[in-house]
Amino acid sequence: MGLGLRNFTERNNNGQHVLDTENGEELMHMQRGVDLVLANLPPISSGTLYITTKQVIWLSDVDNTKGYAVDFLSISLHAVSRDPDAYPHPCLYTQIDTNAEEDGSENSDSESSDIQDLSRITEMRLIPSDPSQLDTLFQVFCECAELNPEPNDEEGEEHDWVFSADQMEGDEEEEEGYISHNPANSLGQSNGHHDLARTVLELHINDQRFEDAEEMEHDEDGTHN
Repeated sequence: MGLGLRNFTERNNNGQHVLDTENGEELMHMQRGVDLVLANLPPISSGTLYITTKQVIWLSDVDNTKGYAVDFLSISLHAVSRDPDAYPHPCLYTQIDTNAEEDGSENSDSESSDIQDLSRITEMRLIPSDPSQLDTLFQVFCECAELNPEPNDEEGEEHDWVFSADQMEGDEEEEEGYISHNPANSLGQSNGHHDLARTVLELHINDQRFEDAEEMEHDEDGTHN
């Protein structure tokens, strides 16, 4: 497991992040005009997002002393969110594994911008000023997640369960073949947590069977009347 979210203030003379080239870190994508939301805190505006082969880095464009980073090994799930009921702005949602004990002390006060303990932040949202860039960010996240498999993963094991936005949000009628492998229409991907993927699939199937059983029972009652 990675270290969770951490402060990151290492910049070069141009104000950009510093790569760990000695350990083979390479820049995969840079996106300007990205707001950052940690847990349920207010958005932090505005910054530049750097996605490398090892980590995700966000550096403030207005405060050179402010920046955050998280290793891909700490990101357990990433998903594109366009549902205004889930969050007011289209964003890339991520879940972060931490070593902190779950005692309910994660800062959830939406009126406070003070981050008490980064080690307890388990959710991060990245909000690009141009929402059309979300699919690109998602695809880069997928590629980098594959470059950073969990240490206990079997060699060659793939982490490619992906759901479409309509399937996860339940806004559209469900059809056969509901697993999508097209990142352009994808909502989320698990970075190596296959038990979670299996659980989601089982719940989906069981819910559908339950609904079908109710419909059949209703039809039979109507026939007997």
